[in-house]
Amino acid sequence: MSLLVHLLVVLFGMGSWVAINGLWVELPLLVPHVPEGWYLPSYLTIVIQLANVGPLLVAVKHKVSPGRRAERGIIYGVVGVGVLASFLLPFFWKRTSLVGGTRRSVALLALTFCLALVDCTSSVTFLPFMARLRPHFLTSYFVGEGLSGLVPGLVALAQGAGVVSCLDGAGVNGSGNGTVASYRPANFPPEVFFFFLSGVMAVCLLAFVLLVRLPPTWRREPRARPGAGEGKEEPEQKAMVDPGPPRRPPPLALFLALAWVNALTNAVLPAIQTYSCLPYGGPAYHLSAALGALANPLACFVAMVYPNRSLRLMGCLTLAGTAVGAYIMGMAVLSPCPWLVHSTAGTPLIVLSWVLFVGTLSYVKVMIGLILRDEGRSALVWCGAVVQLGSMLGALAMFPLVSVYNLFRSGDPCNTECPA
Repeated sequence: MSLLVHLLVVLFGMGSWVAINGLWVELPLLVPHVPEGWYLPSYLTIVIQLANVGPLLVAVKHKVSPGRRAERGIIYGVVGVGVLASFLLPFFWKRTSLVGGTRRSVALLALTFCLALVDCTSSVTFLPFMARLRPHFLTSYFVGEGLSGLVPGLVALAQGAGVVSCLDGAGVNGSGNGTVASYRPANFPPEVFFFFLSGVMAVCLLAFVLLVRLPPTWRREPRARPGAGEGKEEPEQKAMVDPGPPRRPPPLALFLALAWVNALTNAVLPAIQTYSCLPYGGPAYHLSAALGALANPLACFVAMVYPNRSLRLMGCLTLAGTAVGAYIMGMAVLSPCPWLVHSTAGTPLIVLSWVLFVGTLSYVKVMIGLILRDEGRSALVWCGAVVQLGSMLGALAMFPLVSVYNLFRSGDPCNTECPA
């Protein structure tokens, strides 16, 4: 029974970010067919962060009426929206509309907003719901959250998306000038991939329904106050893990670290992933996306076996992940001619950088989650809110740099000439 509950928690956690992660790994197939081109990741990042209105409303509700729980109803609603939006995506992602005299992927961006509303709101509803279960199930949730990036990445690799070949321009458009990039047809189209995402969201909903109906022996529900209405509970009591001197650094430092880590992993670096990887070729982009997604659940598995709460280790890993992220950012700034673009070492190095970046900071996020889990349900609510706040600030900082000031330049995989 315990193994079954762990499996349900993993499937439930997979639904937290699977839709948005799926969009990211599918970008090599979407970019050539949308008017935004290489700017699409930047637009998606800002649309995703606009969806933070969802967790903001949940956080306000928790502040106004902290004694009443509403996670169940909210989760039912948002996951249902996720199933519907991901089901509509195959039919509308190519539709464009005129906005200010320019063609824009309005349908794709609107459905992305709906999916992001689901995923962003999950940060402040899924984690507090997990507080109702026994504490050792929390790491399984983080494993599922990591798999929400790995599974779409593996499917995209099997899809074979984004592989480019260079053809003679005379044979393609009759111009006879140079070469043109030709994207090899995928093994299956984006429509099939989006239906797969819809199925994963449906499985998440089913897993949640079963978790809600778990026997009381597997839950850790607070006792209801005598005479209290449904949904009311006793005031939350913090776990006294350390009865000695207060922990250092104070919780504010933990929240600041959490905001910084999520700004990097959820907004700053994803906004420029195309610029950091595509100059090395389509395979580099796909490998960095898929293997980086693999690093996330692996870090969670390590946290399950070795649940370290050392603040010193957390600080060292945060600095290390930030340093690797700085290298990735540097390669994006140098696009379309980053370091080692002509070398066989260029692709392995950028892929390894993404794996180390995602892996180290994913472990940091789990460490912070375990520390805050000891503080009780309210800490988990604010943990989710800070996750989204950090992501939003990162996106707001990156959007003008990418889409307004054009600090990052795209390149043609067949015609860009870089110095040797």
